[in-house]
Amino acid sequence: MNQDTAHITAGFIPLLDAAPLIVAREKGFAVREGIELDLVRETSWASIRDRVVIGHFDAAHMLAPMAIAGTLALPPMPIPFIAPIALGTGRNGITVSNSLWEMHAEEGLTGPTDAAAAARSLAAVKKLHVPNRPLVFAAVHTYSAHAYLLRYWLAEAGLYEGTDVRFEFVPPPFMSDALASGAIDGCCVGEPWNTAAVADGHGHVLTTGDSIWAGGPDKVLGMRADWATDNPDRVKRLVRALYAASIWADEPAHTDELAAILAEPAYLDTTTDRLKPGLSGEMSGTRSGFAGYAASIPHHAHAAWFAAQMARWGEVDLSSDMIDAASSTYKPDIYAEAIAPIADDSLALEPSAQCRLFDGRDFDSSDVEGYLSSF
Repeated sequence: MNQDTAHITAGFIPLLDAAPLIVAREKGFAVREGIELDLVRETSWASIRDRVVIGHFDAAHMLAPMAIAGTLALPPMPIPFIAPIALGTGRNGITVSNSLWEMHAEEGLTGPTDAAAAARSLAAVKKLHVPNRPLVFAAVHTYSAHAYLLRYWLAEAGLYEGTDVRFEFVPPPFMSDALASGAIDGCCVGEPWNTAAVADGHGHVLTTGDSIWAGGPDKVLGMRADWATDNPDRVKRLVRALYAASIWADEPAHTDELAAILAEPAYLDTTTDRLKPGLSGEMSGTRSGFAGYAASIPHHAHAAWFAAQMARWGEVDLSSDMIDAASSTYKPDIYAEAIAPIADDSLALEPSAQCRLFDGRDFDSSDVEGYLSSF
C-alpha cells in the first residue's frame, strides 16, 4: 500500500445486500480507489449502529430508516448520519410458520402470491383460525424497511399492532430458528434468510417485499455525518468503489462467482444454493438491482417516505422540518460527484424515484400530510 492509501473499517450483516461492500473488497474495486477496506461481520443491526456511533466502524451496511432515525435524534443513539449511496433494492420476503401456512392452505392459498392476495388470505386466517390471540410477526429492527413494509401490508389486511398483531425484533440470521421454535408466526426479512427458512423446513414464503413495493429501497451505506465532513475524499472514493462493485454484481454472468464469494465463512457463511434464489430473482419473481435501474441512488423521496411511515405509526411528529431533516440524510449530490468519473450512462444519475406501493397510492414527498390523510 502506498502513502495515499486510506484504511476504512466497515461493518455488515450477513445478507445479500452486503454484496457491494464484499465485492468491493474481494474484486479489487476498493484497492483501485486507494482504499484498504476492512470488513467486520455483525449479527444485529443495533450492534452495527452502536459501533458506527462510537467509532469502531467508519461506515456500515445500514438499514436506511436507522440512518434517518439517527438524524431525527430518535433514541437510543441520536447521532446524525448520512447515506451517500444505496445498496440496492428488493430481496425482502414475508415468510410464515408451517402452522400458519397450513391455515392459509385451508383458505385456498397454495403458494407464494402477490401482496394484496396474501393480505386478504391473512385477514381470513386471523378471523377464522386465530381469533383469540394476536399474531406474532418479527422484523429485523424498529427502524427498518422491513418493519414499515410489514405494518403497511398488515394494515391492508385490516390488522394492526397492539390488537391484532404483536411485533418482535429478531436479527436476520435467527429468523428461521424463531419460526421453528414457535416464537413467531411470521417475519419480514432479507435474503438469504427466507430461502434458509424454507430449506430448513421451518416456513413458507407468503409474499415478497418486491410485491409490496417493486424495487423498494432498504439498505444504505451509513456513516456519522461528522466523520463524512472530516473525510470527504475517503467518502467519495468509497462510494465510487461500491458503485463499481454494484455494477459488477448486477451482471448475470457473475452470479455464480458472486454467490461463491458471499458464501465464504467470513461473509454469509452458507451454501451457494441458498444465495442464488435471491441473486437470480427466483425468490422475489424479479431480479432486483444493486446499481441497475437506479438502485444505488440515495433518493430524497425514499428518505421522505420512510419519515412518513415514522409519522404514520406515531414515532415522530409530522413537520416540514422533520421531512427536510430526514431527506438531508440521503446525499445524492455526493453520490453523483463520486461516480461521475466512472458512470457511463444517464441511468446512473437518473433523479426520479418510484414511490408507489401495491395499494396504488402515489407518494408525493412535497405533500406528506396529504399522503398520510389518505389512509
